[in-house]
Amino acid sequence: MIREGGDVMAAMGIGAGQGKKDWILEPLSLPESPCCNSDDLTSLILPCIFCEVSYPAEDQQNLLRHMIVEHKLVIADVKLIADFKRYILYWKKRFIEQPVTDFCTVIRTNAQGPEENQVEYYLLCDVLPEDRVLREQLQQKRLEEVLEQQQQERNDSNFARICVFCSEEFAGNRAVLFNHMAKDHSFNVGLPDNIVYCNEFLDLVQKKMDNLQCLYCEKTFRDKNTLKDHMRKKQHRRINAKNHEYDKFYTINYLELGKNWEEVQSEDDREMIEEQEDDWSDWQDHPVCVVCLFCEKAKDTTEKLEIHMKVAHQFDFPKLKSEMGLNFYQQVKLVNFIRREIHQCRCNKCGEAFSSKAEVVSHMTKTNHIMSLLDRSAWDQPQYYFPTYENDALLCSLSDWESESMDDNQATNVPVIAEDISNLQALKESSILNCLRNPDTKN
Repeated sequence: MIREGGDVMAAMGIGAGQGKKDWILEPLSLPESPCCNSDDLTSLILPCIFCEVSYPAEDQQNLLRHMIVEHKLVIADVKLIADFKRYILYWKKRFIEQPVTDFCTVIRTNAQGPEENQVEYYLLCDVLPEDRVLREQLQQKRLEEVLEQQQQERNDSNFARICVFCSEEFAGNRAVLFNHMAKDHSFNVGLPDNIVYCNEFLDLVQKKMDNLQCLYCEKTFRDKNTLKDHMRKKQHRRINAKNHEYDKFYTINYLELGKNWEEVQSEDDREMIEEQEDDWSDWQDHPVCVVCLFCEKAKDTTEKLEIHMKVAHQFDFPKLKSEMGLNFYQQVKLVNFIRREIHQCRCNKCGEAFSSKAEVVSHMTKTNHIMSLLDRSAWDQPQYYFPTYENDALLCSLSDWESESMDDNQATNVPVIAEDISNLQALKESSILNCLRNPDTKN
């Protein structure tokens, strides 16, 4: 692949997500999770792809600079690579097997000038299918590790913490503590099941409170009473979405390349009217309304939302659920799938993309695609257990909604665990990382 002209720094913008906005999003910059740490000193070293030079893991920028200056190699969208060490090792092996020009786009600087002033750079980016697959596999591996960590925390019966806002102690299940903080102190960090590295998260919150620091605006106050009064009056009873210290603790950050919880929150962030009370412990949150799948219309009950979607969009969710025989977990995945497709401005039947949500909804209505879906295998996937919008109240109402039309036999036969385990095993067996674990394996 040869392409002339253009500045090399401009070329670095080429890569992830080109032509497909759901391939690559904004990245995470997180330390290695505890389960990935190793006592082997070699795990702290990043080798050059071409030579014997290596750098400490925290000195990644100098390694990238070395490869640009000495070897003319530019790696696009480095910040979107979930495991940079494994990425480097993979391409070091591949470049030994085949020449770099078999994989990289060649960019010639100063193409219109004298030949002696021209310099060729090699751009490694996810336009190359092999590179894109590698990036996706590394991200999938990171997601698997985080989900395993989260499952360990869910099963941990030794959990015990004191609330950061009062002296009450909770033990056994972390969700009890989070629900207490939400109900009694109006401090809501989202669904407890979305939190990972729970103890580290609570340690961070406790440290800020001990330092008399507001969790939202992060200003420091002279005493605890002044801090609480400030957080109450300013409605700062939440963590700061712009502080990326918190990115590590939300599983949504690991689901897609670069999608973090701040972006998810901003997609559907509605200010809630809250009661003004003087007593910290008496704060109450105003209930969130259920929002339409296809527009911004909100209703205070699912029954009213059903009517709206049927009249305004010709979408009959109860009918679709009945015809497809969807159980509760399948409904969750279907709602999250439709939410994501509409957010991506993409028709959930034909996959055609549009420039706005209004255009895709108009297309789906005119073509009668509103009640149609892609093949079941496209949406009936474990990844859609994760909410597209973290504050999606419609998901919270599905259980009661379903029970009105589902008998006891159906309700007790929900095949969710077996599905997750089988898919996880398949991912591990087919992972490209198997080649990295065994250096003698040929690609």
